[in-house]
Amino acid sequence: MTDEHPPLHPALDRLLKRRPDEAAIGRFLAENEFPLQSGRTSTFVYAGPAEEVRLRHWIYGLSSSQAFRRLPDAELWALTLDLPPRSRVEYKFEVVNGERQVINDPLNPRLARDPFGANSVCHGLGYETPEWTLRDPEARHGQVEEVAIDSRALGGSREVKVYVPARLHPRRRYPLLVVHDGNDYLEYTGLATVLDNLIFRLEIAPLVVALIQSPNRLDEYGANARHARFLINELIPALEERFPAGGRPADRGLMGASFGAVAALSTAWRSPGFAGRLLLQSGSFAFTDIGESWRGPEFEPVIRFMNRFRRRPLRPAERAYVSCGIYESLIYENRSILPVLQSTGMDVRYAESRDGHNWESWRDRLREGLSFLFPGPLWMVYE
Repeated sequence: MTDEHPPLHPALDRLLKRRPDEAAIGRFLAENEFPLQSGRTSTFVYAGPAEEVRLRHWIYGLSSSQAFRRLPDAELWALTLDLPPRSRVEYKFEVVNGERQVINDPLNPRLARDPFGANSVCHGLGYETPEWTLRDPEARHGQVEEVAIDSRALGGSREVKVYVPARLHPRRRYPLLVVHDGNDYLEYTGLATVLDNLIFRLEIAPLVVALIQSPNRLDEYGANARHARFLINELIPALEERFPAGGRPADRGLMGASFGAVAALSTAWRSPGFAGRLLLQSGSFAFTDIGESWRGPEFEPVIRFMNRFRRRPLRPAERAYVSCGIYESLIYENRSILPVLQSTGMDVRYAESRDGHNWESWRDRLREGLSFLFPGPLWMVYE
């Protein structure tokens, strides 16, 4: 995307040339999907009285608040932006009309939810929601159980949700994957559905998946030694005793996004060889080679860990999948960690998407990440 303003969408141009009345504008709004798409451009439209309308989005490197222009002879506001193919952008409108409001796009029913609410979504040319994220009626459903894990490391009991695949055989051992912010992955990426579908299609091995959640994630996930002790000494041993899962490094995985990716990497770094698989999405891998960090104080433990890891990159696991969106501020840190991980001899796959720091971006990379780390019979035969 750029800060330039390409011409308006052709359909909007044709409407304005006819000097439309209120009825014609109403028909135009009802007959079209918004934002209007034309090749590489997306035209955002706001209808109604306003003193000012602005687009607010989360694309690092581009002004995060851009002004609409009022169109002549109509209470219509529009902004046209260049949007590279296969992009996916979450956004809101900022509307000033006596008071300032930040709202979702009233003309666009497409929403993405997260723990803070919902955002409108714009799809660039060629982007499609992956079909494997949608419920497959033929796929057998796994079950999600709840277990309590006592923890001296964290000072109390923790409730953990555990996904077990359909037709679990007690005499067979399954890979065990621990997912940070697991409840959020369930809620906002449809992780259980993704697992059901990919296991059914033989693209990933059947997995037992521990979905953990923290009441203070910025502290516990920020390269915290207590959290690592909880995973290594308490959670995983308890799960391996209760479920037919794990037992070998190659059958243990740690996964997370943002600070959850830091928790996964730092835990593996503290106990090299314990977990053989890492799935790291948009990791908050902040470091300081020179100078001071501009990120907040919650990043200080992360920076200390990352600086140590970059100086002494012990091999934390056998294989890692790392992904990041090119529209997020962490893209530099994620690109920078790739050669560090590779220098340890790990088998690393790295992927970027035209998206930001959000749950649906992480959802869209799950198939590639999980099939690389835990390939099913289909990939093992044809990859």
